[in-house]
Amino acid sequence: MLRFIVGRLGQAIPVMLVVVTITFFMVRLAPGGPFDTERAVPPEVMKALNERYNLDQSMGAQYLNYLGGLLQGDLGPSFKFPNRTVNEMIASGAPVTFELGLYAILFALVIGLLAGVVASLRANPLQDYVPMSLAMVGICLPSFVLGPMLVLVFGIWLEWLPVSGWGSSAGDKILPSITLGSTYAAYIARISRGGMLEVLSQDYIRTARAKGLSTFRIVTVHALRGGITPVVSFMGPAIAGLLAGSFVVETIFQIPGLGRFFIQAAFNRDYTMVLGMTIFFAGLIILLNLIADTVLVWLNPKLRPNARPS
Repeated sequence: MLRFIVGRLGQAIPVMLVVVTITFFMVRLAPGGPFDTERAVPPEVMKALNERYNLDQSMGAQYLNYLGGLLQGDLGPSFKFPNRTVNEMIASGAPVTFELGLYAILFALVIGLLAGVVASLRANPLQDYVPMSLAMVGICLPSFVLGPMLVLVFGIWLEWLPVSGWGSSAGDKILPSITLGSTYAAYIARISRGGMLEVLSQDYIRTARAKGLSTFRIVTVHALRGGITPVVSFMGPAIAGLLAGSFVVETIFQIPGLGRFFIQAAFNRDYTMVLGMTIFFAGLIILLNLIADTVLVWLNPKLRPNARPS
């Protein structure tokens, strides 16, 4: 297991280097700059700003300087918020984004696994068609459509829940979490249904039924561990996608998380903020994929590199 983890970490280093390099040059080569405004800036002020942020150097020198700071954990200063560093802004927005992602993934797991298991117990009749049809709707309905619909129904028409903000009350977290987690709940429902159908057709499940075990015991004790294996492999990219996909949801519900910082940085051409956010999310995706793969190998020892074929 240790060899597996070390090998994956070794693969992550060149991946991160490629991400940093491509993002750095794409951001710098994009039209416009961080100090472009509608009002003309005096040349001496622009010169001082470029010197302050090393923008007067060649592209290669800027890249090497950025890599040097990155190796020390320094993501640089924000161009649009001169008194704050990118590290500080990520540290302030990450807890909110992580909390939103936690609620969304819990919603997705509970609803998705429940719908998938229920649908797999009796394939093809109404018990199967209804949850799978709802899952297909959830997959096809993007968050920028679902969010305003939930706001309209539960926030404006029924006036049950707040339509924006975060942290002032528990109700603030319901609509954003459902909006962000619905698509992944639909994917988990379909994946868990397929995994459970495959496991429930195995001989040892037929033996358990022949022994007179209850359906609940068969599912929870014998079938669930193997049936959710595809879900475990899906969870790494899913959690990373939830956190990265929170941009739209945070904008709709005015949540002060990383998503809003990233969108503001993109509009403001804040080079270091865009780079820092991209590196942060890329590292997060790699880490979550590593955790998911490790759990998957733990659940299925045959996937270990030194495992002998049966």
